[in-house]
Amino acid sequence: MAAFSEHPEALKGIGRGVEREALRITPKGTLSSAAHPQALGSALTHKWITTDFAEQLLEFITPVSHSVPEMLTQLKDIHQFTYRAMDNESLWPLSMPCYVAQEDDITLAQYGSSNVGRMKTLYRQGLKHRYGSVMQIISGVHFNFSFSSSFWQQLFGDQTPYARQESISDAYFGLIRNYYRFGWMIPYLFGASPALCGSFIKKTDSSLDFKTIGQGTCYLPFATSLRLSDLGYTNSAQSGLKIGFNSLDEYLQGVRAAIGTPSADFAKMGVKDEAGYRQLNANVLQIENELYAPIRPKRVAKSGEKPSEALERGGVEYIEVRSLDVNPFSPTGIDETQAYFLDLFLTWSVLSESEPMTDCELHCWRENWNKIVLEGRKPGLTLQIGCEGEQLTQAEWGKRVFADLSELAVLMDNAYGGDKYQSVCRELSSWFEDPDKTLSARLLKQIIANESIGKVGLSIAAQNKELFANGDYDVFSEQAFIDESAASLSRQKDVEQGDAISFEQYLAEYFGDSVSL
Repeated sequence: MAAFSEHPEALKGIGRGVEREALRITPKGTLSSAAHPQALGSALTHKWITTDFAEQLLEFITPVSHSVPEMLTQLKDIHQFTYRAMDNESLWPLSMPCYVAQEDDITLAQYGSSNVGRMKTLYRQGLKHRYGSVMQIISGVHFNFSFSSSFWQQLFGDQTPYARQESISDAYFGLIRNYYRFGWMIPYLFGASPALCGSFIKKTDSSLDFKTIGQGTCYLPFATSLRLSDLGYTNSAQSGLKIGFNSLDEYLQGVRAAIGTPSADFAKMGVKDEAGYRQLNANVLQIENELYAPIRPKRVAKSGEKPSEALERGGVEYIEVRSLDVNPFSPTGIDETQAYFLDLFLTWSVLSESEPMTDCELHCWRENWNKIVLEGRKPGLTLQIGCEGEQLTQAEWGKRVFADLSELAVLMDNAYGGDKYQSVCRELSSWFEDPDKTLSARLLKQIIANESIGKVGLSIAAQNKELFANGDYDVFSEQAFIDESAASLSRQKDVEQGDAISFEQYLAEYFGDSVSL
């Protein structure tokens, strides 16, 4: 942090964007059976509104912003337009799904008749066969983050463009390693999935010792984020992958090995049957997006370019934080406190020492994460510091990190003006002393009081629906959304009319020699 003590203004210019997922539900709290609303345009080509795994699973994407209030207001406007396009439906406000009677109630997302659209749906078909559909409709919030050119200039001084990009990529991987070391604080503070509907448990083979209340709500008393456990977002089928984070080359080598490595289990499912394709291929990963990770290095890809190709071409441009649960206490799923904390934590992570990480050490850090997501609020819970045997309670370790964060918060407030960062530090550091302040504790208290996760989810959904029905637009306008929806439908038609090869040829060209179709 010394490099910024005299020039805190170089800390300004952070780029941020949010991707928020949410299920469309009926007034009774069940999954919508309706197709993607026509008023929302094309899920394939819309700039701000698309779908994730399922036709019912919406995903909202904000443009890159350099202001936290602006980013959150953009997200609010997107919600507002969406609510007004859904008639009597609303959005499920929790990460873990609402009641799902049977897997066939979940409709794979549809993207039209183009080759790229069919491939997106087929990829989801593969996920369904590999992991089950219910697992894939768990919702989260992704936070995209990048530093400014002035930040890198202050950190590295004058460099050639090639050397600068290498330095930036190395720095982002240092951030990623520190994220694995210390990022367990994110599910501790902001995890919001301590409970789930019993209909979800019936469709998994979980051995966790759940307590039950009411007519089928299951919970763990000290859990923070079941979404991030093996039960949810973190896929146990990928636990054997060896993907390192010591350099861009090491990372790309690991990802490409996983994409190119056949899986005996997935081969048994078959790639094709008499009805057509069942999955894209029978490898450990069908495509790079199948890699489940709490954080990813990213670069905006050109048309037709794979994520790894974009990274190889230009290096790391930004990082994507993927370990945020949907915040049920915010109508948009994320609030200002979380955004400012992530600014602070990610900046600290890139400025702090970050030694190379062995597979053994990475396993140790993942064990800490697993402890936190399953019992993170347990009094006296101990975490291991690397593989050397030293241990600290989550509260003690949290206070140590926040002591550093508080120093950086002063510099960031000097840069931006006001005391937002110091205020967030003071507030969140107290959550280590009092776990009842965490999102998971607050949510679980409501669920136990109502003896139902469904009742709580429906109540919040109804409040949000009323809020967005009456609000005003602040960044976008109603007409801007109408125009984008119409333009997206036109763009989809252009893509479909532009296909010059068959779907089989398209897949063969996309994968080349890396897979057997």
